Amino acid sequence: MSKRHALGQHFLTSDLVAKSIVSLANIKKTDTVLEVGTGKGILVPYLCRKAKSVISVEKDSVLYDEAKSKFSYLKNLVLERGDAFEMDVDFDILVSNLPYSESRNAIEWLVQREFSHAIVMVQKEFAQKLLAKKGKGRRAISVLASYCFDMEQLLDVKKSNFQPMPQVDSVVIGIKCRKKIPKEVLLAVNKLFSFKRKTIRNIAKQFGLEIDSDKRLEDLSDGEIIGIAKKII
Repeated sequence: MSKRHALGQHFLTSDLVAKSIVSLANIKKTDTVLEVGTGKGILVPYLCRKAKSVISVEKDSVLYDEAKSKFSYLKNLVLERGDAFEMDVDFDILVSNLPYSESRNAIEWLVQREFSHAIVMVQKEFAQKLLAKKGKGRRAISVLASYCFDMEQLLDVKKSNFQPMPQVDSVVIGIKCRKKIPKEVLLAVNKLFSFKRKTIRNIAKQFGLEIDSDKRLEDLSDGEIIGIAKKII
């Protein structure tokens, strides 16, 4: 358990919260749901009751084997072992209590894909970065998510609802896909923010571009930042 704790794996133990997450997902009988991180499987039976099919992906071999045995009776469940963010899987809805260490990877993976919507639970601090609209708190991940998604904070979840108990509370976020971007643009945005203390003029020089502006990244709209990223590539 200590190894999983170090990796940011905190297992949801509240059935009430699990039911709320699935309810917020608005799953229809025609939907294919992807769950990243099967964990102890608390969401699995509720997802399977609602969806046409559920694909649940788990990295940990022990947790995967436990889930295979525990949920063998669910005919619309496909369990996969591996890294979901390295898989090419078609789905309508993503529902996940993301391991804290995987939150950024999940968002970067999602901005490159087409899907209907997602319900994800993340660490409160990460949610604040993700939802930041302006100012110095804005990060590359904030811009990427805001450009590609409509997002809203749906539910606060106390840390006492997890085992082992994390140091911070969590937040359930609703995500609706508006557009996707290629990996090259994603990487370029991340590069831009490695120079976030510089002016746009000086950042542009790093990439052999000329942009006559004394503004900084925090002063630009999401679209303007994406536009500069596209010029880089």
